[in-house]
Amino acid sequence: MKRAILDRLVADRAADRPVALATDLESGLQSLIYEGDTHGDFVLDSDILATARQALRDDRSAIVEAAGRRIFLQVHNPALRLILVGAVHIAQALAPMARLAGYAVTVIDPRRSFATEARFPDMALLTDWPDEAMERLALDGRTAVVTLTHDPKLDDPALQAALRSPAFYIGALGSRKTHAARLERLRAAGVGDTDLARIHGGPVGLPLGGRSPAEIALSVLAQITTVLHRAGSTQGHAA
Repeated sequence: MKRAILDRLVADRAADRPVALATDLESGLQSLIYEGDTHGDFVLDSDILATARQALRDDRSAIVEAAGRRIFLQVHNPALRLILVGAVHIAQALAPMARLAGYAVTVIDPRRSFATEARFPDMALLTDWPDEAMERLALDGRTAVVTLTHDPKLDDPALQAALRSPAFYIGALGSRKTHAARLERLRAAGVGDTDLARIHGGPVGLPLGGRSPAEIALSVLAQITTVLHRAGSTQGHAA
């Protein structure tokens, strides 16, 4: 590998920038492929570029063949992230489950009596207002957000911040009645119906039938997993 490509790849990984390293298995030439750009030794045809960008979205390395070439696409993605708004009982169950599933978890709650190390050992805790915290966290397409507080002063601004981002999943705890009222508040705040349709809620999670905090957490993580791996991250029905 050329030093210039290595240095750039190291910088990309340090910056948590998704990138695929394409290596021509015959010539050894290499290029870096981003969602909207390329950099390196050789020009890649449109088929390989499309495959590489899909590999980034799928988080899956692969060998592909196109135009008489065999190309190894090695995906370097940052960790998946889960942002939990509300240091509540469901968050206490969901945070360690998500970490086992490979997510870097951050719990946000300005209520310091909730957001404690004792309740969330070894978790990243932020006690800022959720919308301010999420703006600094720079949510990307590998980020999931779940609001859990039932407090519109916390959940609504957090949801608005999440909807301004490319987060692949946005969920909000609450009954159908609670969610309907939430949607009306967000509409009144200027959020359009297309954005509102991104929110999984009323209630959140897959319909597993559970009622305990741990069971609800499991249903939410199952729904996040479904959306992550569904082509185009299309929205599913929350139950």
